[in-house]
Amino acid sequence: MEIPRLSVIVPVYNERNTVELIVDRLRAVPLPMEIIAVNDCSRDGSAEILDRLKASGAIDVVVHHEVNRGKGASLRDGIAHASGDVIVVQDADLEYDPHEFGRLLSPIMEGKADAVFGSRFLGGGGRVLYYWHSVGNRVLTTLSNMFTNINLTDMETCYKMVRAPLMKSLVLTSDRFGFEPEVVARLAKAGARIWELPITYSGRTYEEGKKIGWRDGVAAFWHILRFNLFPPRKPR
Repeated sequence: MEIPRLSVIVPVYNERNTVELIVDRLRAVPLPMEIIAVNDCSRDGSAEILDRLKASGAIDVVVHHEVNRGKGASLRDGIAHASGDVIVVQDADLEYDPHEFGRLLSPIMEGKADAVFGSRFLGGGGRVLYYWHSVGNRVLTTLSNMFTNINLTDMETCYKMVRAPLMKSLVLTSDRFGFEPEVVARLAKAGARIWELPITYSGRTYEEGKKIGWRDGVAAFWHILRFNLFPPRKPR
């Protein structure tokens, strides 16, 4: 069975301490892949690191934003540049382990799934951190499930591996952290066969550079309502 080529999209915003490490980890994964990095107007030297990695061949495509546009906008740019068979997002920090890719890819290769999500709440193990973050994630996932009528355990997970033609067909409009509930709503509306598998998770603290906060959690409620009740029209 031929292994599909992955398009790994890495959104980067001020991640100079970890971006080269995550690229090294990606290149250590024994799967065919292209790495597409989207620099969202970083001001800490991340852009120069990405250009150096591109020049050395470690990264295949680098996109630079002249102004900060948000994670969702970065991912849309990455999706537009993707040329592989399957698309997956890899955050530029070290919270998610790309060695999970092979296991996540299996249901797609076997023809069982159109999308596979890596769930942090199915017993994969990982670093113990913020209690209220886990509560918030479960509340948001439950609300999303009520609208989509699917039984996810981790709607907000970064690891959403999707067949490229399907991902490219979705109408995605969110510029910031609303990408997660939006892509779930669009996949559910499309009738995609979604699988979940457990993954490990090594979350970081705010002192270590974590960016998402309580305001993003509050905004996620609005995003879930908006993207499920008022879906965008597909361009003609």
